[in-house]
Amino acid sequence: MLIVAGSDPSGGAGIQADIKTVTALGGYAAAAITALTVQNTVTVKDVMPVAGSFVAAQMRAVLEDVGADCIKTGMLNNVDVIASIVETLTKVNFAGPVIIDPVMVASSGRILMADDALELLKSDLIPKATLLTPNLPEAELLTGLKIETVADMEAAAKTILKLGAKAVLVKGGHLDSELLTDLLLTAEGERFVIETKKIDTRNTHGTGCTTASAIATFMAKGQALEQAFRAAHAFVQVAIKLAPGFGAGHGPLGHAEAGQRGGDAGWN
Repeated sequence: MLIVAGSDPSGGAGIQADIKTVTALGGYAAAAITALTVQNTVTVKDVMPVAGSFVAAQMRAVLEDVGADCIKTGMLNNVDVIASIVETLTKVNFAGPVIIDPVMVASSGRILMADDALELLKSDLIPKATLLTPNLPEAELLTGLKIETVADMEAAAKTILKLGAKAVLVKGGHLDSELLTDLLLTAEGERFVIETKKIDTRNTHGTGCTTASAIATFMAKGQALEQAFRAAHAFVQVAIKLAPGFGAGHGPLGHAEAGQRGGDAGWN
């Protein structure tokens, strides 16, 4: 699998979380870095973008040699990078699943994507998505809608589908509710919901990256979208419960430990 995303030096999110997830689930992770960040569990202090041409060169180097059954994107914070990724996907005529995690808002609340990049994401990259996986703040940015209920989540998902994605997973962790509701809609009209009790924890750094990468890994192994969605949700829940407790803010997940539970938890 090829991951196209930014780097998190604290190891909780971004490329680091992606690679941990893919490896824990028995996949092979290749990576093209889109940005370097200065961040930890508390805040994002700085971002250094990688030139779009260099991102594209990384992607081509992997696809021309190692190959990829699935591509997953994460932090894409400027027009140059997004345009280069769109051009690369078009030129190589990539036929596998493309999972887009529209990383726009850090756990600290910092906006990570420029306005013009958001518009290009919507017009050019989202139509290539097999699945888009926004959390609620990201879904609000994509649609301009206020999301406060599960009904609002569904309205946002339907609006995003109109941008051309084949399916949208709106993650409901930010809802003011004791329940966690994740809603998956497809362009064919399928509707899948997972509802669980929220885990009372601060250790949620990288949950979005982990969810998208887990779905991508399962789909790369040949699972259908619904099955991959449910398996990824189960993996993330266990990874949160097994978090190591590092950092003073939103701590990282226990990816490796969760991976070891796969036989018992039902995702391997």
